[in-house]
Amino acid sequence: MTVALVYNVKTEVAPQSSLTAGLDHLPSERESLVASSPPAARVNDVYAEWDTMDTVDAVRAALEEVAPVVMIEANEHSVQKFIDKRPDFAFNMSEGMHGVAREAQIPAILDMLQIPYLGSDPLTLALCLDKSRAKEVLGYHRIPTAPFALIRSMDEFEDARVRFPAIVKPLHEGSSKGIYNSCVVRDPGELEREVRTILTAYEQPALVEEFLPGREFTVAMLGNGHDVRVLPIVEIRFDALPEGMNPIYSYEAKWVWDRSDNPLDIFTCPAPIDEALRSEIESVCRRTYRVLRCRDWARIDVRLDARGKPNILEVNPLPGILPKPEDNSCFPKAARAAGMTYNQLITTVLDIAMERCGLPTIPRGPNGQKASHSHSL
Repeated sequence: MTVALVYNVKTEVAPQSSLTAGLDHLPSERESLVASSPPAARVNDVYAEWDTMDTVDAVRAALEEVAPVVMIEANEHSVQKFIDKRPDFAFNMSEGMHGVAREAQIPAILDMLQIPYLGSDPLTLALCLDKSRAKEVLGYHRIPTAPFALIRSMDEFEDARVRFPAIVKPLHEGSSKGIYNSCVVRDPGELEREVRTILTAYEQPALVEEFLPGREFTVAMLGNGHDVRVLPIVEIRFDALPEGMNPIYSYEAKWVWDRSDNPLDIFTCPAPIDEALRSEIESVCRRTYRVLRCRDWARIDVRLDARGKPNILEVNPLPGILPKPEDNSCFPKAARAAGMTYNQLITTVLDIAMERCGLPTIPRGPNGQKASHSHSL
């Protein structure tokens, strides 16, 4: 049994000093900011969704405990590599680069070649990357999500019905890409500024959502059908942000202020919530997972509205899995709270996906491992 690890790796990782260069109002040492600060200049966030080689190597090491691993970088040469090596299974963690369905490209190729793989199918991946379409499906199924408007061009700006405060996001991005502190807007002028920025900087429509004022959580889920498991819920604590910042997990919060060498104390897991709220969050996430037809695993972001009711922010069927605790990656954080090591998380989801595909799980030795080797393509 050979497992192909399919990945995208960051080819440009800006040093921390260059991330904040030219952003005059961003704090170099997390000093206070005021919410009325001017919008942040957009840093080079093009590779925000891709993994570092440290993460790729950590996943490879975990997989090598149970199977031989073939490394396949997700690019224009991938099709031929799959044909040449013909792996028995693909552990897909590739995000893609081009097009609104970029996360679906590798799974579509694997479907065409009849190679079973980890994770959701191309339709679910493409749907979840289009935040407005996903919200429409959730709305049809009466799953709560914030009211929104979609603005495809400035010609549509005047017709958009928006309640303030609101938050403006790129339609087709993840990993907080394009979501800066300035994206929370409180009047038409701020809204116009942020919409124009999204349209020009990211060349895609702007999603404008009513801003939900409550607590925010992220929920890691494993499994399929009736066996879906909800891991301990993570709460995002916005009081850990610099003073005066908007209570959102922005690009600044995720990639500038929260660093592995000086992490923010921004997450609590398990979240300190009562049983009624925990049950309500788990219920809405299970329904969302089922309705959007997620497979094997996903991370779902949830925020409470003014009535304290959980609303779905977005669904991440390709969850981030940075390996080190100081990386503050939420899915591994939830897994650790559930008693799993990082390697156990990776091999557990591998078993879940292989079982879904009708493949026998890889036999384990007495120490739970199977020695193997890997090579790159």
